[in-house]
Amino acid sequence: MNITFEGQVALVTGAGSGMGLATAKAFAEAGAAVVLADFNEETVRAAAQELVSDGHKAIAVRCDVADEAQVKEMVDVTMSAFGRLDAAYNNAGINSPVAETADASSEEYDRVMAINLRGVWNCMKYELLQMRKQGSGAIVNCSSLGGLVGIAGRGVYHASKHGVLGLTKSAGLEYAARGIRVNAICPGIIATPMVTGMIEREPEAMDALMREQPIGRLGRPEEIASAVLWLCSPGASFVIGHALAVDGGYTVR
Repeated sequence: MNITFEGQVALVTGAGSGMGLATAKAFAEAGAAVVLADFNEETVRAAAQELVSDGHKAIAVRCDVADEAQVKEMVDVTMSAFGRLDAAYNNAGINSPVAETADASSEEYDRVMAINLRGVWNCMKYELLQMRKQGSGAIVNCSSLGGLVGIAGRGVYHASKHGVLGLTKSAGLEYAARGIRVNAICPGIIATPMVTGMIEREPEAMDALMREQPIGRLGRPEEIASAVLWLCSPGASFVIGHALAVDGGYTVR
């Protein structure tokens, strides 16, 4: 399927690297003007400049998605630059160390929830306010295979990603009849800087996960980008509140 976003505007958080960067590039290559947002200003500005150098329309915004004021500013900048918002991929997120529930700290819980769950809520709020004015739009929230299953030692992270699916399903119902589609993607183990760090810090835990990977390899960021673009495209026009697993078969074992 040839997916085009000519004349449209896409916003991607966590766009400085990994799945976010791959998705921002895919939107740009499909013709969209792209807003790349990330906490790491230097990285995201370099990524946006590379897209501009390749002939695409792109701007960079530094944004901590846990900060509602910064998220509002991110959407305001999008509107000032491009005048509309057609697609959003709320990808920004962090992991947490392996820890039994009784051993996890409240500080770690609050840190993960602030970015992974509150951050998605913040982004949806202001994206939806704009899309509601337009009467159109598509949002994809980044959950995880951790939003679909439980894994011992991953309770804090999985709780945040299960929460993303709750937000997605409820918002999907709220806006389905108003021209706005809200869905989620549930990536498996993808070759990103975050996963590389996990492999280095927790080689035994990651080895165990890889042994349970039916496809026998890590996923590629571009494979997630393809799924996100489809969910935002007219090809997915009847898909509402769905959690799309892109995980090499992990959750259907």
